[in-house]
Amino acid sequence: MAKVAFIGLGVMGFPMAGHLKQKGGHDVAVYNRTAAKAADWAAKFGGTTGATPAEAARDADFVFTCVGNDDDLRSVTTGATGVLSSMKAGAILIDNTTASAEVARELEAAAKEKGVHFIDAPVSGGQAGAEGGVLTVMCGGEQAIFDKAKPVIDAYARMVGLMGPVGSGQLTKMMNQICIAGIVQGLSEAIHFGKQSGLDIEKVVDVISKGAAGSWQMENRHKTMDQGKYDFGFAVDWMRKDLDIVLTESRRNGAKLPLTALVDQFYGDVQAMGGNRWDTSSLLARLERK
Repeated sequence: MAKVAFIGLGVMGFPMAGHLKQKGGHDVAVYNRTAAKAADWAAKFGGTTGATPAEAARDADFVFTCVGNDDDLRSVTTGATGVLSSMKAGAILIDNTTASAEVARELEAAAKEKGVHFIDAPVSGGQAGAEGGVLTVMCGGEQAIFDKAKPVIDAYARMVGLMGPVGSGQLTKMMNQICIAGIVQGLSEAIHFGKQSGLDIEKVVDVISKGAAGSWQMENRHKTMDQGKYDFGFAVDWMRKDLDIVLTESRRNGAKLPLTALVDQFYGDVQAMGGNRWDTSSLLARLERK
């Protein structure tokens, strides 16, 4: 059992912290910007709460963060009441936020000044994966530090991999989002084409999902897409945030991402339709608008 702190109890962090407590058996303290959410978590899982990130992180062996964006991450780590102000030397800071590789390297430098180790560890699998404890975790950091952290991370993960030095986890997550953007657009166009042709989408998908066209998105989203329901999974606002990170990094490293840039514009159209909180499969709604 380790002493663990978890900062950020959104739709992902709330169940992830719960798995660290229940499945991992760790002593978990939590912090959330909305204190009532932290109190709800403690009531459900039996952990403790901190009034600030620093208070929750004091004396912890492992501190996890899972917040909204780069600036949120800086606030809860290097801010006046951030976790680095109280973390003990030798502790490990593990960031599950989908953020930039730049901020990951920035935090590694800040952590080193405090004698703290850092791993960037964005996740994939969405809310369902977080609730089921079966996330994929893409890590960047030193091998020896990763080896210490992995048994703890395993509490909420199905797959945990070290991709390279700090920043590599975030770069891997960017690749993940590039793939998802293209796959969902292709699936949306295929379903739209099939409906326009009068085909039974369920029958078609039952066949083509078993071949080379098959994907997680096809298996898990085709039914709700066919029904015009988009209240599941990863929100368009979040996807646009992620794609902005991807496109910013591509301008830095010179990668050419024409399809990703186009799909990002399409998600902008979905937002203009009022679909900010629809899930990413709502690209089909854009094709079906009158």
